[in-house]
Amino acid sequence: MSKFLSSEWLDQAKAIRAEYEGKAGVPPHQMRMNLVISDVPADVSDANIDAHLDTSSGDIEMELGHLETADLTVTLEYETAKAILVEGNPQAGMQAFMAGKIKVQGDMTKLMAMQAGSPDPIAAEIAAKIQGITD
Repeated sequence: MSKFLSSEWLDQAKAIRAEYEGKAGVPPHQMRMNLVISDVPADVSDANIDAHLDTSSGDIEMELGHLETADLTVTLEYETAKAILVEGNPQAGMQAFMAGKIKVQGDMTKLMAMQAGSPDPIAAEIAAKIQGITD
């Protein structure tokens, strides 16, 4: 098992996503989102982590670095990002948002639309495998 967002974790998560390339359903909405993840443990990174999520190609792509043109930028703490992205806990995200721990700049309707779709069984299988590699 690896620490969420460590280089080892990123490599393992990419390998899992590659296994399922083209098998999951098309994301119901197109969105290009930059992420700024703060309060990262020192054994993962000594700075904030910049990443992005892009569904504009018809697949869900999550990589390090920011997109030049994004619909929105979401800033959140490491533990909240892990709860949402790995543990699949939308309640943690809602609580953090209501407490002001998640900041959104840009088109918030795109983010809300992504949460409204019905779950894809293949996406759920991918998420379970990624959760299995995470400390």
